[in-house]
Amino acid sequence: MKGEEIVDLIMRFVESDLKNLIPEREGLKIYEEPLIAFAGGSDPMYEELKQESVIGPHHRSPGEWLEGAKSVISYFLPFSVEVVESNGGEGFPSDEWYMARYWGEEFNNALRAHIVKSIGEAGHRGVAPVIEEGFETYRVTSNWSERHTAFIAGLGTFSISYALISEKGCAGRYGSIITDIDLPVSPRTAKGLMDNCLSNGSDGCDVCIKRCPAGAITREGKDHGKCRSFIVEKIDSVYGERHGYFAGGCGKCQTNTPCARKNPRRGG
Repeated sequence: MKGEEIVDLIMRFVESDLKNLIPEREGLKIYEEPLIAFAGGSDPMYEELKQESVIGPHHRSPGEWLEGAKSVISYFLPFSVEVVESNGGEGFPSDEWYMARYWGEEFNNALRAHIVKSIGEAGHRGVAPVIEEGFETYRVTSNWSERHTAFIAGLGTFSISYALISEKGCAGRYGSIITDIDLPVSPRTAKGLMDNCLSNGSDGCDVCIKRCPAGAITREGKDHGKCRSFIVEKIDSVYGERHGYFAGGCGKCQTNTPCARKNPRRGG
């Protein structure tokens, strides 16, 4: 199975699968065309993620998820313009954003499973850590990070809100598959962790800081505990009852910002 076949596989699923629609909003698409990149399964940066100052020793390398891992397929699913613009106001998230956050991850899991199945049918092995039994979260981190993997694959860089800004912005979801297929490694051109973020310096962009209803983002970074408490106590407690499911996230720091739907460093 070649790289272009995997790209085509993902593109076709995103374009045609009916799970990429919000059930409560007939015809409202969740994701637009994705970005896809490949990382090396033995990239030394995966070992760096085990440092306490990054994620921690609980983070597994690709080889710890799949013996003989050679590559990692990473992708970014940008939320549709309708979903992103619906959440442009202040305060609590729009219903469309909340629904897209829930049904969008259901679709993301279906895409992960579809890729793994297709790789298997082609005579290779693949693992999607996030839907494996061994996947675990530790407070605000987990033993497999989709965003860090996307950084390693060259899909984008981090922001002050801890989102990952791709060429199609940060409003969306990431996913990845580890495989024993030897795929061409995508270029990682960023020199720093936050190259795409405009917040550098005391006079830099502060839009996501002002938009955070929990007050969890400052120039020093993001208070994950404060963010999580706001989501659980203020958002999920209300929206969960309204919709019948718990989605998590409010998305205010990812919408109505210069980085919502593009890399702000590119202009245009």
